[in-house]
Amino acid sequence: MTDHSSSGSAPAPGAPSDFIRDAVKQDLASGRFTYVRTRWPPEPNGYLHIGHAKAICLDFGIAAENGGVCNFRFDDTNPEKEEQEYVEAITADVRWLGFEWGEREFFASGYFEQLYQWGEQLIQAGKAYVCDLNEQEIREYRGTDVADKGPITVTLPGRNSPYRERAVEENLELFRRMRAGEFPDGARTLRAKIDMAHPNLHMRDPVMYRIRHATHHRTGDSWCIYPMYDFQHPLSDSIEGVTHSLCSQEYEIHRPLYDWFLENLGIFHSRQIEFARLNLTHTVMSKRWLLELVKDGRVRGWDDPRMPTLVGLRRRGYTPESIRDFVSRVGMSKTPSTVDIALLEHCLREDLNKRCMRAMAVLKPVKLVIENWPAGKVTQIEAVNNPEDPSAGSRTVPFTGELYIEQDDVREIPPPKYYRLYPGNQVRLRYAYIVTCTGVRKDPATGEIREVMCTCDPATRGGNAPDNRKVKATIHWVSAGHSIPVEARLYDHLFTAELPQIVPAGVDWMDTINPASLETVKGARVEPGLARALPGDRFQFERLGYFVVDQDSAPGSLVFNRSVSLKDAWARIEKKEAAGR
Repeated sequence: MTDHSSSGSAPAPGAPSDFIRDAVKQDLASGRFTYVRTRWPPEPNGYLHIGHAKAICLDFGIAAENGGVCNFRFDDTNPEKEEQEYVEAITADVRWLGFEWGEREFFASGYFEQLYQWGEQLIQAGKAYVCDLNEQEIREYRGTDVADKGPITVTLPGRNSPYRERAVEENLELFRRMRAGEFPDGARTLRAKIDMAHPNLHMRDPVMYRIRHATHHRTGDSWCIYPMYDFQHPLSDSIEGVTHSLCSQEYEIHRPLYDWFLENLGIFHSRQIEFARLNLTHTVMSKRWLLELVKDGRVRGWDDPRMPTLVGLRRRGYTPESIRDFVSRVGMSKTPSTVDIALLEHCLREDLNKRCMRAMAVLKPVKLVIENWPAGKVTQIEAVNNPEDPSAGSRTVPFTGELYIEQDDVREIPPPKYYRLYPGNQVRLRYAYIVTCTGVRKDPATGEIREVMCTCDPATRGGNAPDNRKVKATIHWVSAGHSIPVEARLYDHLFTAELPQIVPAGVDWMDTINPASLETVKGARVEPGLARALPGDRFQFERLGYFVVDQDSAPGSLVFNRSVSLKDAWARIEKKEAAGR
């Protein structure tokens, strides 16, 4: 379902939800733990997306609330998919989001020797064995329906591996030979000896180690066997003294295995608590699917402003404050839901409205000629920088007899309730004068309006109207001779489908990509003061939306990304729902 809950008043950024907060408080009160230590454990196999921001805020937030610390640990145990590029990108994203961890940065690969020794310990205790079955055979023996392409389900009874009763000495020898590199990939695995009749498939002799002759981004070729996540995860938590291991909901079924490894090794026992993942309309939150979008060329890269990645959102103009606010409003729950992307956009608008300097820009210009303006005269018009922040002051904008206005702000024959420029009608030019349209000039070939002819009443400057005239529209403008040309990139939702991960049978999720998700506008014009803008600078283009200077910009060639429009869909949703209550 889509979550349309009212935003209300947002809690402190990163604040955990009550069910997690209560569990932690109970553990401290009972003496189960005397301190709080969480961890945030990304796998460096891709770029972070906004779903990760939810987990980051939770892990760091629950630690801070209880006077504890949060470890930043890379779970880097899959060398074929992990890269140093991702390590650096993830580190930069978390810092940008507003969190620091000091010296508490760790890598699971730093524990490889200890994990290996614990593997031998379980062998010696008769609780692990080396198995020669291949991956498909293991699935068949465990009772998994190999034809099932969806979530793992128990559809067949399990049966023991023919190698399950190997002697301890043989298992130790084979495990050590696995480490020494004597066997090819996939030839053998180390498996926990638990219960092949267990109703939870993950407890049916899970694989602990597999052979992979692959170069690791940190350990190089020192290892050719790598621990599975279900083995590494609880043990790394234990090594670090993590009290509360906060995981997304899909790991709830893995929790019995998490506990089994810790109990059977007799080591510090962390507590795993699960929460629902974040799902967002009109996007996908799977790293595998996002990678497919990148590799297939459907987007320009991980930092494409249409992507839900943090680097993409940052390039689009999102602030860390708006994302933390969004996470706080969404909250944490154990029940999966899908949040309307309009709430994310609403949080951005609220933040940018307070911080952004205003500017005037014309995206699709048409020339406006003031027939009674003295030739060559330039007047400086005072404009407010930010009405939400009086301390931001004002600026001056040059006004001349030739201006640019938006094509949509003029019609030769107006439709009903059209209050902008058309022959005989008056409008106010923002911060300046009331003008009256006297006619239009059109391109004879296309019929498009090329020039708008007007007269100006100089007595109406800055809101003055001595004869009490009232006009129904105010439009923005820039000076034709002083404004600078720029490129504007207008973004919309990446997918037309509200839930692209759930499409009708026979429809490919990629077929729901929005062909109009990016409109590139060449020849837009902005007021001259923006010539000094730098990548990352944000502005509200009056009447048009919030924009940020893109990294593709160069001196004299600015590119602006529209972060979000001024229209607030979330406010309309809240108003509609309030009326229905």
